[in-house]
Amino acid sequence: MNDEIIKLLGRSNYIPSNVPELLRLLNLERNQQQRLQNALKSLERVGQIARIKGNRYILPKLADLIPGRIMMTRQGRGYLIPDDSKLGEITVSADSTSTAMHEDRVLIRLNVRVQGGKLSAGEKHSGSVVRVLERRRTRFVGTFKHGNLLRYVIPDDPRIPQDIYVPQPKDVGCTVRNGDKVVVELLQWESRHTNPEGQVIEVLGSPSAEGVDMLSVLRHYELPLKFPGKVLQAARQFGSEVTPAECKGRIDCRGHHVITIDPDDARDFDDAFCLKKASSGWNLWVHIADVSHYVKPGSALDVEARKRGNSTYLVDRVIPMLPEALSNELCSLKPDVDRLTKCVEFSIDNEGKVLNAKCYSAVIHSKKRFTYREALSVIQSKSQGSVENMLREAHRLAQKIRRRRFKAGALELDFPETKIRLDAKGRVRNIERHDNDESHQLIEEFMLLANEAVAQRFKSLRRHTIHRIHEKPDSDRLRDYREEVLAHGIPCGNLEKPGQVQQLLKRLGELPIGPALKIGFLKSLMRACYSVEPLGHYGLAKANYTHFTSPIRRYADLIVHRTLFEKKGERLSVLKEIADHLSVTERNSSDSERDSKNVKLFAFLNHQLKSGKPSPYAAMVTQIRNFGFFVDVPDLGMSGLVPLSILEDDFYEMDPDRIRIIGRRTRRIIRLGDQIVVQVAKVDTYKKQVDFKLLPKPGRPKAKNKKVFRKRSQKRSKQQ
Repeated sequence: MNDEIIKLLGRSNYIPSNVPELLRLLNLERNQQQRLQNALKSLERVGQIARIKGNRYILPKLADLIPGRIMMTRQGRGYLIPDDSKLGEITVSADSTSTAMHEDRVLIRLNVRVQGGKLSAGEKHSGSVVRVLERRRTRFVGTFKHGNLLRYVIPDDPRIPQDIYVPQPKDVGCTVRNGDKVVVELLQWESRHTNPEGQVIEVLGSPSAEGVDMLSVLRHYELPLKFPGKVLQAARQFGSEVTPAECKGRIDCRGHHVITIDPDDARDFDDAFCLKKASSGWNLWVHIADVSHYVKPGSALDVEARKRGNSTYLVDRVIPMLPEALSNELCSLKPDVDRLTKCVEFSIDNEGKVLNAKCYSAVIHSKKRFTYREALSVIQSKSQGSVENMLREAHRLAQKIRRRRFKAGALELDFPETKIRLDAKGRVRNIERHDNDESHQLIEEFMLLANEAVAQRFKSLRRHTIHRIHEKPDSDRLRDYREEVLAHGIPCGNLEKPGQVQQLLKRLGELPIGPALKIGFLKSLMRACYSVEPLGHYGLAKANYTHFTSPIRRYADLIVHRTLFEKKGERLSVLKEIADHLSVTERNSSDSERDSKNVKLFAFLNHQLKSGKPSPYAAMVTQIRNFGFFVDVPDLGMSGLVPLSILEDDFYEMDPDRIRIIGRRTRRIIRLGDQIVVQVAKVDTYKKQVDFKLLPKPGRPKAKNKKVFRKRSQKRSKQQ
């Protein structure tokens, strides 16, 4: 019936009709009205049709209506990611978001003005929310507050500016105290000019109680703590070893020197490789765990994996996509045991150019497991052994492949990452910095080769699958970024051309201000996501790209394995639905991982404030504003604001012409890219923001009499 409805609404002579009229137009009996209404509701929810005044139905584009998913900013603005991938982002002003929340599916009406008989180009990419089609989430974590008359919850998510009114909590198992963390269920929200209403359904406890911080993250992002019993039972039924029967029909690679390289605390090893010298160069085998052998479409394991979408790596735990019996055992490419894989075998010449690639099912017996630290030690040493020699040869080949990739237009956008180590009580013990060193680059290059080769295979087969895409930046964002770079006197070409972007990034790598401007460029980029359309990957400069190499922790890779090796694939409409769902679950995991780090860092920095001895940290100035400047603190892996209002050694003001901040008395100048030293000044857990204060330069005395200094500053300002 859905196809018949779409076909009817698409006719040139169709007039918007209500349910009784549609019954007649579709030649349906009266007893089929409920079926029709269910179909209309389903089509409206996914944005394929729109309901307009008089409860009449129409195709959205005919009324300048566009369905999609809205992303909200902390400032209350939004931007729509349309369902139609051919359309670009559409901005939604703060007063045009209606009751939409972050990641809701909505229907917006384009703001289109006609000038002189033509559409006004300036209005094409903005719109207003006319209807929320589907809530991304209806449960939120927040802080319970009550006064004499009102009870309300302040949401933890700063993108929800309104408090949620609630009645006195009942049937929640305990007494709710003022300031407790709670889970609230959204009941109704009729207008953005009134507060939403909800109901407390769970009390998490005092924010200072041990474990409540992480429990809040788990509840807010709806991350499951355990697997259903039937899923665990399904995982255990395969046993713990690969049987001889399972190896039949596969290429036997158990005699190869296959190795893995992973983080020191990893347990799910889903990729491995082997390298051998050939007459014309090299043979490279990239082996990926064959999860599709165990997780069949429609099974309990498959349903749960699809629901989760991916594994989530919080600061204190992993929320796996698959039960440990598979993710850490039978699928994990552990050393000294047989494992089933999907393999991409490459022939590569001595310059790192791929001559040929083929895909097949295989069985391996990994010879050794390296951590990144151990692999780097081997790469930098001269230790002997067949595996060690292979690893060093693999490193040299990977660097050649890497140079070719950047020569082809790939952008070098790697930044160091931080890993937080916790003590037994869940407090920050230490923060480690992880650079993208040569051991990481080795694995990265081999995995990129496999992902690209598989995507090209799909293109040659003309078969639909889920692609990993990274669209080129919005031209307006690039133009704004280019003007910022030019304002600092740095030559900047046409950033619409990737080659010019490469030249700029290389130039920035040689300047003190470069890292700060590089962060600015990252902010102008689109976010990578999943799509059934092979739109290419801008950052990697690859026309065809997919995710193939991590099926233990990404459902997208599992789908790609199935569509490549199995004859019967999913319908295009189903793949599109899965791609959208996986883009959402990936963002959900990314946000939860960031928040799990932040709650621990906030507690860590709050403890420093209470102790009266906050630690000094090296920082880099990344943005200049009239109210302060933003800094990146590498040793914490976080950013924050240094407000001018709390700087005590001088009166600082912004010089907008030179984009700098200058002290009136000391003439101290703060520019973009400056390396400074800061201490934590304030932690706002509601807004999820940290303010830092600037430490004086060594040898520079603080102002002894702040009152006298303030009066003198005011006097000078009046004279000026």
